[in-house]
Amino acid sequence: MHPIVIVGSGLAGYTLLKEIRKRDAAVPVTLVTADDGAFYSKPNLSSALAAGKSAAALASASAEEMAAGQNATVLAHTRITAIDPQGRRIRSDRGELEYGKLVLALGADPLPHGLAGSGAAGVLAVNDLADYAAFRSAIAGKQRIAVLGGGLIGCEFANDLAHAGFAVDVVHLGEWPLERLLPVEAGQRLADGLAALGVSWHFGRSATSVERTATGCQVVLDNGEVLEADVVLSAIGLKPRTGLAQAAGIPVGRGIRTDRLLQTGAPNVYAMGDCAEVEGLNLPYVQPLMLQARALAATLAGTPTPVVYPAMPVMVKTPAHPVAALPPQAGAAGGWQVECGDTGVCALHTDGSGRLQGFVLTGGETGRRSALLKELAG
Repeated sequence: MHPIVIVGSGLAGYTLLKEIRKRDAAVPVTLVTADDGAFYSKPNLSSALAAGKSAAALASASAEEMAAGQNATVLAHTRITAIDPQGRRIRSDRGELEYGKLVLALGADPLPHGLAGSGAAGVLAVNDLADYAAFRSAIAGKQRIAVLGGGLIGCEFANDLAHAGFAVDVVHLGEWPLERLLPVEAGQRLADGLAALGVSWHFGRSATSVERTATGCQVVLDNGEVLEADVVLSAIGLKPRTGLAQAAGIPVGRGIRTDRLLQTGAPNVYAMGDCAEVEGLNLPYVQPLMLQARALAATLAGTPTPVVYPAMPVMVKTPAHPVAALPPQAGAAGGWQVECGDTGVCALHTDGSGRLQGFVLTGGETGRRSALLKELAG
């Protein structure tokens, strides 16, 4: 019997393995990963300084411990080079492996920053535990950090770094942080909360080059402004890893395309997590991943189970000014009704009849999340 093969040891891959084991203690499962296979939660990378955790402390189990605890084979430091859907096998830099079912939990890559200059090669991105270890090493004993990008990850890192005492500059092309998720009033309140912590914002700007200097580096912006920094962190976004699937003839869009059963366009091949585009939706957040893992484990066990998403707010880990955001569906009619209070913002997206379609809560208003979710469910 050929095993279920999971490619990827991030939160998606290991959560699926655990869900499979809840249903079947004996079915053969092999997990293949290009890294060391240690288990950690990627969302914790952007809040580890405040939690007082080193990179090593974020890993709760080694590959060997995960293999033993989940009765699985974990092939670490093994890079997949090709998928053969017809032959039901994958090729790697360590040989071939046949599968009964294949699950692609490949994650996503940081978007290339495209910067010029003598310091461009030294710009860091944090996408996994090894990246984070390198970042922590780079900022040790330093003071000035430039963060490129004011989206979710950029804001979370800015909060964590500023809370730890670093001087943080954030360069963001939008006019307020998280502008794709938040109305302007909520975005401005988030910006103000982080500014009160010591974050300096540079809105409507992008970096064009990074030059090395004797004391660190200079980040040159598109208006000619120069920021002095010791370390530059790029957080401008992620791109789902689709190359392996595309090379195998498996349809891809923004991510690897699947139906609600997480089945790709190739028989016996599934995709989940940050790399997957499930019926047109790529949702690179924890809750969708967990729901996908539970549904797919049932499907792999012989009970076809489509993934169903309830209302899922995006929680932004910015303790200086927390955010809970549940945007309306794309193309929804209506508009935002925004109330700005002393402690936060409550923005409700309603249709013409006043029916709630989404919400954004910041600061002290985040306590209304449960009540609004109940209203949406009703």
